[in-house]
Amino acid sequence: MGFSFPSSPIPLSLIFTLLLRMSLFPDPCLGEIKDLVFKAETRPIILFEKFGFTLRGHANISIDLEPSDRPVDPTALGFLLATDDALVQVVLEYEHSEVCILRNPIIRLLFTFDEIDPKSNKLSRLFPVNDANEYGLYFANCGRRKNTASFHVRTELYNLEDGASNTKDYLPAGQTKLPLVFLSFFFLYLGLVFIWAWVCFKNKGLVHTIHLLMGVLLCVKAMDLLSEAEDKLHIKSTGSPHGWDVAFYVFSFLKGIMLFIVIVLIGTGWTILKPFLQDKEKKILMIVIPLQVLSNIASVVIDETGPFAKDWVTWKQLLLVLDLTCCCAVLFPIMWSIRDLKKASHSDGKAARTLAKLTLFRQYYIVLFMYIYFTRVVVFALTTVTSYKYRWVSDCAAEVVSLAFYLFTGFKFSPGDKNPYLAIEDEEEEEAAKEALNMDDFEL
Repeated sequence: MGFSFPSSPIPLSLIFTLLLRMSLFPDPCLGEIKDLVFKAETRPIILFEKFGFTLRGHANISIDLEPSDRPVDPTALGFLLATDDALVQVVLEYEHSEVCILRNPIIRLLFTFDEIDPKSNKLSRLFPVNDANEYGLYFANCGRRKNTASFHVRTELYNLEDGASNTKDYLPAGQTKLPLVFLSFFFLYLGLVFIWAWVCFKNKGLVHTIHLLMGVLLCVKAMDLLSEAEDKLHIKSTGSPHGWDVAFYVFSFLKGIMLFIVIVLIGTGWTILKPFLQDKEKKILMIVIPLQVLSNIASVVIDETGPFAKDWVTWKQLLLVLDLTCCCAVLFPIMWSIRDLKKASHSDGKAARTLAKLTLFRQYYIVLFMYIYFTRVVVFALTTVTSYKYRWVSDCAAEVVSLAFYLFTGFKFSPGDKNPYLAIEDEEEEEAAKEALNMDDFEL
């Protein structure tokens, strides 16, 4: 029995959705214990989650059907495990054979609905996964024209840790080190908070409002890492975040907004070069802040649902568009500042001071562009090409680059007498004064 699609031998929407979920979003969710209810489901295939198994992996699935919801053909519905390569091959083979995915020997069939006890309408099984690899857990419905699926399912994917304790690890094999990674970066940022407080106190006469906002950003970033570390730690040991996901969402929300606000304000030179924002700069903030709010709301929706939600891909695409829009928007204030400084370097009589600030803004623009490119493009590429066993490397790389960006920003724009943003060497200032005097004589 094959899939029953009304128009084409192979559904293009199905291929697009599967490939999008596997390539564009290669790591859709963690190995949390999931308790889900589906009503009158007609989708031919649903991805529940992807999980990196070790040689001691297990998949525990419990399903409960209402007596009135028992499908017409229970053999056409079931659960399976499949690698990305196997699933692509199955979809491509379907164009020629139209064999139901549940019948294809390439995938690992867990069970079909005809194995569910007709008296209790329940089934609960533990499946060992001894072949170390990254598998996707899928529900398939090969007869969706006459079968609608309504069921309550509980999924539990985990690996047993080495040793006699047989402790369950609910994080995928490539992410089990993430709690340590995020906790380590938390302590690094906590150290930066104290260093920044000391620098501001030492140079309190040169501290501006933007420096206080930069300190708040460091605190929020540190708390974001701490909550994410705790979130992953509890998932790793229990399969549930135990409320730490709420703290993570809150601090991630605040960090996203604060980061873009600080970048925009630094790019405009607010409180240091000038005490006010121009209308066009206010418009940038009015664009970035709402988009960041929408982006964070989309992130919460995606994380709390998962790839099994009907609109999951749409939300993911929306999130990418919003994030890229914000990233492009924050570049404009720096470009405007560079343009204004170029004009000022020829007219304000302080060419050397202006030139130093112009050079600094150019450096910041380049570093910001590299930061955005790396965290949005290179990290994604690493996640895609890296083996599932080392998926944590891409997260670590993203944090390393973020830390480098924070350090560069703090060093270049910190309050201090020798900061090129605030001061300039005496020799250069004298040279600028002479240049201004010569210009005055020429005009006379």
